[in-house]
Amino acid sequence: MKRFLAFVKKEIQHIFRDTRTMLILFGIPIAQILIFGYVIKNDIKDVDIAVYDQSKDEYTRQITNKLTSSGYFILNRELDNMKNIDRIFKEGEVKLVVVYENNFSKKLHAENNATVQLIADASDPNRANLITNYSGAIIHDFVKDEFHIDQLPYQINSKVRMLYNQNLASVFMFVPGTMALILMLVSAMMTSISIAREKELGTMENLLVSPLRPAQIVVGKVTPYVLLSIINAITILVLGVFVFGLPIRGSLTLLMLESVLFITLSLSLGILISTMSPNQQVAMFISLFALMLPTLLLSGFIFPIENMPKLLQWLSAIMPPKYFITILKNIMLKGTGMAFVWKETLILGGMTAVFIILSVKKFKLRLE
Repeated sequence: MKRFLAFVKKEIQHIFRDTRTMLILFGIPIAQILIFGYVIKNDIKDVDIAVYDQSKDEYTRQITNKLTSSGYFILNRELDNMKNIDRIFKEGEVKLVVVYENNFSKKLHAENNATVQLIADASDPNRANLITNYSGAIIHDFVKDEFHIDQLPYQINSKVRMLYNQNLASVFMFVPGTMALILMLVSAMMTSISIAREKELGTMENLLVSPLRPAQIVVGKVTPYVLLSIINAITILVLGVFVFGLPIRGSLTLLMLESVLFITLSLSLGILISTMSPNQQVAMFISLFALMLPTLLLSGFIFPIENMPKLLQWLSAIMPPKYFITILKNIMLKGTGMAFVWKETLILGGMTAVFIILSVKKFKLRLE
């Protein structure tokens, strides 16, 4: 019994000395419960809206004020005509446009009926549903509060129109997000394991004595996986289009170029992970934990970033999948060109350059 207790004590001491084991046992559960607790929310918050008020009367102003004072909506801009609606949706900030018909107050009093049109960006169908339901409920409450009766003689009809995804097909949201998740995980994981395997098997010495420079070794390792990942991207797009009916309304050439950029970023990140990992298991663990959860939770793939605390919103700003998913939705669903995705493209390009420079630098240090 004493030997057994001594053995258990030794194992406990060994576990507490191993920082990686401690991270797995205590760090990951704490991180997961905090992230899931703050991220997974079904409500909305601070949604940017635009208003096209053709009546400009007392009631339309009061409804707009009630929407913006609810805490759910922020007035982004007021429109002068209907022509700008498509453009502001493609810019990506505004998620809802509220359109009041002419002579709103007069029709409400004379005919006991007036119409408000709610036009939502349905490239994210779940969020579009929430936004229209919230705004419709607020408008209904306005009429109830204004006339102080339950059985309303006055009605404001909310006509809902969903742009880019009229049927609210969830696949329109999941295919772009899944494409980013797969390309990030597969590309980064494959390359991170690649160099880690060389070090673990002891074949790194062959590279050390070769005349190749660190940059050439990194590029040589990455190139085959670039081709394989491009095939992956094409396969996902083909399945999305021909199996699930996902449209590609923008330029296919631009879409593939953006995909290659994201693949290159993912592969360079994988190389960076491999230079910091002593073996394949650690490389795989870092790839899965550091990339999969953030891609699922902090990229806007499933949960709106605007609902998250400020700290998590700042963290999401350094997540490459966030920008790639935005690019995919803009090109595939909204049919936009480079004029609307240049910022995201520039950010991905900058991240790629940083990861490549760090990878080559750390690899060079290991060569020395």
